[in-house]
Amino acid sequence: MKTYLVTGGAGFIGSNFIIYMLNKYDDVKIINVDALTYAGNLENLKSVENNPNYKFVQADIRDREAIQKIFDENTVDYVVNFAAESHVDRSISDPDIFVQTNVLGTVNLLNIAKAAWSTGDDTYRDGVKFHQVSTDEVYGSLGETGFFMETTPLCPHSPYSSSKAASDMFVKAYHDTYKLPINITRCSNNYGPYQFPEKLIPLIMNNTLLHKDLPVYGDGMQVRDWLYVDDHCKAIDMVIRDGVDGEVYNVGGHNERPNIFIVKTIIQYIKENVDETVGEHMIKYVADRKGHDRRYGIDPQKIKDALGWYPETCFEVGIKKTLKWYLDNQDWVKNVTSGEYQKYYEKMYKDK
Repeated sequence: MKTYLVTGGAGFIGSNFIIYMLNKYDDVKIINVDALTYAGNLENLKSVENNPNYKFVQADIRDREAIQKIFDENTVDYVVNFAAESHVDRSISDPDIFVQTNVLGTVNLLNIAKAAWSTGDDTYRDGVKFHQVSTDEVYGSLGETGFFMETTPLCPHSPYSSSKAASDMFVKAYHDTYKLPINITRCSNNYGPYQFPEKLIPLIMNNTLLHKDLPVYGDGMQVRDWLYVDDHCKAIDMVIRDGVDGEVYNVGGHNERPNIFIVKTIIQYIKENVDETVGEHMIKYVADRKGHDRRYGIDPQKIKDALGWYPETCFEVGIKKTLKWYLDNQDWVKNVTSGEYQKYYEKMYKDK
């Protein structure tokens, strides 16, 4: 049985990955490490919390003692690092926490994993790997044509993407310097269940249902490549198991859409299925975000050729599945937006 230490596992992508792995495999053990900041929600993991192969530990990846204790008490085979401050707007107003968590936290994980796995000078126990989950934002912005490739130079434009680029470089440096087994995946915009409502799709959906303004940056023509979260989880699983040591893999959906298209799609879905009084009159254009990248687009050819991965969920199917999930799980949405979800740990774990 392989043991995965999954950091940030109560967040959006991390929780989907844990559910994906435990539903797919009987021979994996998952240790979910999360600091439970505002975006960490253990209610995401209700379906697996009683699984004997799942364990939750509340800890911050910057806390050397807490992370070391986990390695001392478990034979960890893989570190899958989802833990990150990830909201661009927050990084603009408070960049310090992004450096502390995304950079210093990653280096702390690297140091502890390196020491725990070491069997001598730059040699390690067989079958171990540090997997860094990153973002296409480290590449900067594209023009109207072309795609990000693994060879594209890093050119981050926000404090968030800069902190992710720095952490990626540390992961690569630990491979190049110490031969630590690693992979890095850089994904496009994820969407799907359990996404915190500060992100575009759940934010716009919730505001539409509540008849609030729908804020759109600038002209709304910023283009993003949208990737359904289950497809991303499948890619990470494949890279961990079969990715070539030291390699970077881009994971994209070839589903490029302007932000305003996403907003109008959500409005139309709610208009047709829930409330015919909503409409595009609710859109409110606001001043564009500082340093806002115009277009992202990923070329996933490398992971397709090397590992046989491809995105199985086209946008037209994925967006309907996502919006239906939010409609069917309004209690989850209400708990998140009210802050009630933060009491779940107290109820379920504190005295255990």
